[in-house]
Amino acid sequence: MTIPTATNVAQRDAHVDIQAGVVHGDVNFYRLPPGSSPREVFAFALKYLDGRVRDQARKLIEQAIAEGYITTEVQFYRLIALLSERTLRQLAPEELDRLTAICASVPDLENDDEWTAGLRVILRLLAPVSTAETDLVVKEIDALGRRQRDGIYGHLEALLDGAMQEEMWRKSVSLAVSQRTAEDRFNRVWKFFHPTPAQPRTREVRPAAVSLRDRLSVGAGAAVFTLAVVQITVLVAARGTLDSFLALTAGLAGLAAFCVGGADRHYRVSRLRAKEAQIRPPEQRRREAPPGGFARKVDRLFDRYFSRYVPRGTDRTYWRAQTAGIQRHLRDEVVELYREERMPADRIAWLVRHLVGDVRTQWERNTLTAYRQQLRTPIRTTALYIGGLALLATGSLWAVPAVVASDPLPGTLWVLLAAICAVPTVRSSFRIVAERRRVVDDLTERADKESARWAAYHRWCRRLADKPSDTQMAAWLEGDRKVLVDQAMRQCRLRPSHVIAHAFIEAPAPSCKKARYPQGPWRYSRYRLLLFLLSDDGVRQVNIDLDFETAGSRTTQRLNYRFDAVAAVRVDGIATQQQTFELTLFNGEPISIRVSEPDNETLQHDENPIRIAELSLDASGLNHTLHVLEGVAAEGKEWVKHRRHRADEKLANLTSTIRDLLD
Repeated sequence: MTIPTATNVAQRDAHVDIQAGVVHGDVNFYRLPPGSSPREVFAFALKYLDGRVRDQARKLIEQAIAEGYITTEVQFYRLIALLSERTLRQLAPEELDRLTAICASVPDLENDDEWTAGLRVILRLLAPVSTAETDLVVKEIDALGRRQRDGIYGHLEALLDGAMQEEMWRKSVSLAVSQRTAEDRFNRVWKFFHPTPAQPRTREVRPAAVSLRDRLSVGAGAAVFTLAVVQITVLVAARGTLDSFLALTAGLAGLAAFCVGGADRHYRVSRLRAKEAQIRPPEQRRREAPPGGFARKVDRLFDRYFSRYVPRGTDRTYWRAQTAGIQRHLRDEVVELYREERMPADRIAWLVRHLVGDVRTQWERNTLTAYRQQLRTPIRTTALYIGGLALLATGSLWAVPAVVASDPLPGTLWVLLAAICAVPTVRSSFRIVAERRRVVDDLTERADKESARWAAYHRWCRRLADKPSDTQMAAWLEGDRKVLVDQAMRQCRLRPSHVIAHAFIEAPAPSCKKARYPQGPWRYSRYRLLLFLLSDDGVRQVNIDLDFETAGSRTTQRLNYRFDAVAAVRVDGIATQQQTFELTLFNGEPISIRVSEPDNETLQHDENPIRIAELSLDASGLNHTLHVLEGVAAEGKEWVKHRRHRADEKLANLTSTIRDLLD
């Protein structure tokens, strides 16, 4: 026997850091509507039983029966829920009395329906089965319907002793091996821990921002300029020469061409400048967002995906340096769009992946700076701009002397007034035209972004559409557990018939993901398991790390100790806060493991935190394990003898009742 000196299971990770939990709030799987009928209550009881939340399943089945819903199917699952994963000698005296009462209340078994056949087999298992009858009983189980057969092999494998127990365990493990990888587990299990993706958003287009100064400049300037041009035209007409009139007309035509070309050129330059600013690497590192906040989590997402989605044939360091400005721009947009709500960053991880993937695609296609080609000033614009300016200058040089000669003082004043008004008016008009064109182009870009993001969102939703149910998660976990128990028994060289009882504690591993349905227990992506195998020789304890997403496991510690080495067993902490299981051995430090964490942030409006904690602990096996180990701590090896003695007295009455039913 080995007595450990330091066996704190959480010792390597003093702080068990668990990621924020996901609650699938859009699923009403475990939500029992008010005023439900007894039949509906029973249906929900089966969901909890399939989810391995046995205590809650028993309560709901008894509630359905109390409300008058009693069928052979109900009686079948009533026995399954009471006996699940336990031997008859593990039942408390009051539970044995209840079992006897249930068997006495079983109706006539002469019917030939599948549930009556299943109920008859369970009663047959409750009576002593001799070695000679083993094959016959196994054949009876195999002849049942799939639901009845899986219920018996999945829950009652530990019920019997001797050869029948060996055969039942072999069948149960065989079923577990097939179930633990069924329904495409490895391609689906991760989806259970993924939150419902947030719907895509895009920035609203900023309305055209035209200053009052520009509006006044264009309005008043255009009016005064028009008045001046009219007066200049009158003076040119008074001179009576055709060449002066043609020169004035050419100058005005040049001004119009200059305005058209200049407005287009001004917009393209300003738009290009804004686009370049979006991708330009920051000149200095910005201050990091506060730890634990939404912005910091978004930063991590962008860092993760920009580091992961490196274009083919590109150095990672170069890629990160060249896209630093784009990353900052996209990050700021996402934070701005989603920050006002209390939203987990994981819900927008799909959007970050889409944005980063789009940047990588553009990089690989060499279209990341395609806007430069699109915003390059075309020849037509350059011709209008330069040609208009040249024509304006030529026409002015020809027309201005004629105007001044016609009437020196008024002519000079009107020419100066036209020039003074034209310059600010043209500049203001460039800004107004550019702003209005920006709005049009921004609306087009926003529509394109919105379409692309919704397409990516729908693709991701379709990928998550086959997310496993909670009962499927429970079935996979139960398969893992049974396979691990079988492996542990082989390592310890124990046969199933040598094991008086086995018990599990399932605790979340450090940095694991967790998720649940409303009103359901937590499920974890990684577990720390404590397996206790009780035999006549004492207790074998096996500590196992289980990666639930890959079904990979690793034994971290094996301990052997006598029954009388167990000094105390307890759970520290209240249900809604952190709870720690602690097993104290004589001459050894406590064996402790954290079994629950405080969690009030994910509670739905109709959930009770105490009830959620109790459901999770029920599913983890803690209640059953405590019951077994507390008996060992109180009575030592005598617990085995006393339990057998007390159970045998009760089982004598039970056997008599069952034989009367079967005869």
